[in-house]
Amino acid sequence: MGFLGIECVEIGSDYIVSTMPVDQRTHQPMGLLHGGASVALIESVGSMGSTLLLDLSKEYPVGLEVNANHVGSIKSGKVKAIGKIVHAGRSTHLWQVDIFDSETNKLICTGRLTIMVIQRA
Repeated sequence: MGFLGIECVEIGSDYIVSTMPVDQRTHQPMGLLHGGASVALIESVGSMGSTLLLDLSKEYPVGLEVNANHVGSIKSGKVKAIGKIVHAGRSTHLWQVDIFDSETNKLICTGRLTIMVIQRA
């Protein structure tokens, strides 16, 4: 998260908001936001959110599945990811994460992350 410049900027009871710069760290060869960087942001947001929902002395979250649809593009600036918990079960969590251009609020990417909750031995 640090290398990509991902920062958590807001935490609510069922959501988390983070930002990530669109620069040389997150560009693909054509100078656009790399899809892999968007997926890393989705997984980071959901994993942070699940961490806040768990008693880490007894259990911990791990990513089980992530998917993303890249519906827009951005060349520079910053993106804002809004992650909302869809399901918070005992063994799995499901997060919906939408990524927007911070300046225009245009949707750039939408994804879902499934988290598995692992019990500590």
